[in-house]
Amino acid sequence: MAEDIATKLKNYKTAPFDSRFPNQNQTRNCWQNYLDFHRCEKAMGAKEADATCCQWYKRVYTSLCPISWVAKWDDQREEGTFPGKI
Repeated sequence: MAEDIATKLKNYKTAPFDSRFPNQNQTRNCWQNYLDFHRCEKAMGAKEADATCCQWYKRVYTSLCPISWVAKWDDQREEGTFPGKI
C-alpha cells in the first residue's frame, strides 16, 4: 500500500476529479482535503504510524486552495479558533 501511495505522489500533477464535488466551484473540495489531511495526521500520530499516506491530501489541497486561505487556517489552528472539526 505504501508503494501505491508513493507511486501516486510521484506521478501527481493536479487534483483528480472527485465525484463528491462535481461542480466547477472547488471551494468545498479544498476545505475537505485540508480537514482530511490534518485528521489523517492526527490519527496517524495517535497510532504512532507513518503519516506518508496523508501527503496525498496535502498535495490536493495545496493545488486547489489559495495560499492565503491555508495560511489563515493554519493561524487559526495555532490560536485555537479554527472552525473545522479536526
